[in-house]
Amino acid sequence: MNTNPFYLRVFDALYFRLTRGTKFFPKFLAYKGIKLGQRIWWGDFKTISIDFSRPSLVEIGSDVRVNTGFTLMTHDASNMILRKLFNDFVCSSGKVKIGNNVYFGRWCTVLKGVEIGDNCIIGYGSIVTKSIPANSVAIGRPAKVICTIEEYYKKRKEKSVQEALDYAVSIQERFNRKPRIYEFYEEFPLFMQGDELDERLPIKEQLKESYPYYKEHNKPIFNGFDDFLNKAGL
Repeated sequence: MNTNPFYLRVFDALYFRLTRGTKFFPKFLAYKGIKLGQRIWWGDFKTISIDFSRPSLVEIGSDVRVNTGFTLMTHDASNMILRKLFNDFVCSSGKVKIGNNVYFGRWCTVLKGVEIGDNCIIGYGSIVTKSIPANSVAIGRPAKVICTIEEYYKKRKEKSVQEALDYAVSIQERFNRKPRIYEFYEEFPLFMQGDELDERLPIKEQLKESYPYYKEHNKPIFNGFDDFLNKAGL
């Protein structure tokens, strides 16, 4: 490739225009030098904005869910205000590192100088201005840690049962019929043994690499789908 800076800028601009808002955008980011892990899930590329002006400052780990509306910044343009006021040009940049197994809700923003540790959940609409330690759940503007991932797991385990029962009741009330097993493609661990499979449910697809452990250890709290519906009053 021609190493003339002008031609490189033209090539970069063309590459960006061709990949922006498409599934090929991660390839452009990697080409620029941003470090990307494996199995990153991307939301709507048309709404995702990642600052590649300083690619050496950006690292995104493996098994990260980069959701719709995600923004990542390694710099800001506040120097334009300082320039006009003080006749000085003050640079502003910072590294952004996102660990492994991190989930972002929709419309999250991560600002410069932030590190998010492994196994974190960042809630919907959060603006992350300070680093988040590993194994944390954070939400807000600015984002603040509200609990550990272990505490969140226990809370979700407790609430998920009633939520599943409420969902079953809502199907009966809305459609005037009994719920069907295929409608519970996330709730199946509540009523199916670990070694059970049903072609109507995407069990292996949902669990992925965790399926062997699930198969060996999952013990449902309901004795099958009929018992689950019975507990829901159906």
